[in-house]
Amino acid sequence: MRVVVIGATGTIGAAVAAALNARGHEVVPASREGAVRVDLERPESVDALFAAVPGIDAVVCCAAGGALVPVDAGTDEEFTRGLRGKLLGQVLLLRRAVRHLPDGGSVTLTSGTFPGPTRGSAFGALTNTGLEAFVGAAAAELPRGLRVNVVSPGWVRETLLALGEAGGTPVAEVARAYVAAVEDGGVTGRALVPSACPSDVSV
Repeated sequence: MRVVVIGATGTIGAAVAAALNARGHEVVPASREGAVRVDLERPESVDALFAAVPGIDAVVCCAAGGALVPVDAGTDEEFTRGLRGKLLGQVLLLRRAVRHLPDGGSVTLTSGTFPGPTRGSAFGALTNTGLEAFVGAAAAELPRGLRVNVVSPGWVRETLLALGEAGGTPVAEVARAYVAAVEDGGVTGRALVPSACPSDVSV
């Protein structure tokens, strides 16, 4: 399959691209910088991506993020950072992908989890839960056997190690969940947690 990986320069995106390549897929890396550019906060750049890269079978988005701002701090703009990209950007990405993907194509989005209540995580929790609810409902509306899923990676071990912290899920295990979403034609409308993805998908 020809798979576009948005956010392919990040820790998760790079691991997902490598895992898909290793399984024989043709990966088209896309990011805000590089040969193929896309910015989820600019829907017109998503249109340009699909126009520039024909023959896409699947889209994986690992690019979304937001800030940790407590409910009682910061400005409204700071608190809701990630709304245009992580939430609406991924929603609009799916809407555009429907027009370009072939029958049976798939879109995999990214939400996230927090290890219990974390100061500053309220808007992130709202965004993540909203994305997962959206995917569950949108899957039933998609035509032509198209599929949509969302991966909830949580804290990544390599990222925490870079910050001097312990714990987290190894990025290879996180990548396995994205590969499962792309390859398993029977999975749609699901929120996939890396530790619970199929064990027969090796990365």
